[in-house]
Amino acid sequence: MSDADYMRRALFHARRAEGVTTPNPLVGAVVVSPDGVVVGQGRHQRAGEPHAEIFALQDAGAQARGATLFVTLEPCGHHGRTGPCTRRIIAAGISRVVAAMTDPNPLVGGQGFAELRNHGIQVEVGLLGDDAARMNRAFTLVQTEGRPLVIAKVATSLDWRIAAAPGVRTAISSAEANRRTQRLRGTVDAVGVGSGTILADDPRLTARESYRARPLARVIFDRRLRTPPSARVFSTLDAGPVIILTTVEAAGQHPDRAAALQSAGADVIEGTGALPADIRSLVPWNISTLLLEGGGTLHAAAWQAGIIDRVIVIVAPTVLGEQGAKFFGGIPVPLSQLIPVRVETVGPDAWMEADVHGDR
Repeated sequence: MSDADYMRRALFHARRAEGVTTPNPLVGAVVVSPDGVVVGQGRHQRAGEPHAEIFALQDAGAQARGATLFVTLEPCGHHGRTGPCTRRIIAAGISRVVAAMTDPNPLVGGQGFAELRNHGIQVEVGLLGDDAARMNRAFTLVQTEGRPLVIAKVATSLDWRIAAAPGVRTAISSAEANRRTQRLRGTVDAVGVGSGTILADDPRLTARESYRARPLARVIFDRRLRTPPSARVFSTLDAGPVIILTTVEAAGQHPDRAAALQSAGADVIEGTGALPADIRSLVPWNISTLLLEGGGTLHAAAWQAGIIDRVIVIVAPTVLGEQGAKFFGGIPVPLSQLIPVRVETVGPDAWMEADVHGDR
């Protein structure tokens, strides 16, 4: 096996903890003996518990001496909720560390590598770095921009319509694609919709058919406090908090509506109405990944605000016609300029994923 093969194994272990480690990153580690045998492996399982390197070193035991540690993120060299991994690596006798990427925290990045090198350990950085960076894009955004990763997910017809008409509840994607969506919800920290989607569809916004070790936050973008306290989402508070993201003006003009929503179980956040600033208020809720599921008005506003980082489009083999509600509210979205990640068939539908260029 090559170094890249060992790093792919470390990435595999890291991804096994999707949806669990927030606010921490996804990290996997593999310990390989001088003769190329995997003698230890592990992943970071959840915040507050040992890091991936510690599990891998424990798994390797005495065989870690003289071995190479492959890890998807720079080992920490500081005291946080757990002790520094660098000291455990040094004590274990590791001779070489291969890391996919540097810790994006500007207060931390590079210090772990420096400590390892100061103790005579060979350090190499960048192997499969793009894969690791994409996997931990959410963690990086929180560290560098103070906001969550935003994924826009849209189900559309062949003629780029998301509903039979504006405000009309319309089933578009297949049962197979819906099951994939539930699995997707199982890997994010929050699902977000606009108040129009609540009024039109009255969704529960839960992660069904998917196990979650952490609560799933539901975020409703509601600048006019239109969400009814009787909405079905409030019957699912055991699945996670329901956050109403509104404005100071709306709360001041309609204190009765805000109070009614709070009585229904909502946490009402009074923001500015500017999406880039408002989504930063979600980070203290341990929301590093936000899945925007609709509707078109919210998607359009998020795109124009420049906060969408990833796009998932489900295209169903149907046509809804000119009267249908338009994809992304009808604004121009240059899909051809996105960075394609995956295109596959899910039931009768096409499931397409792409990353967004930073210069849109």
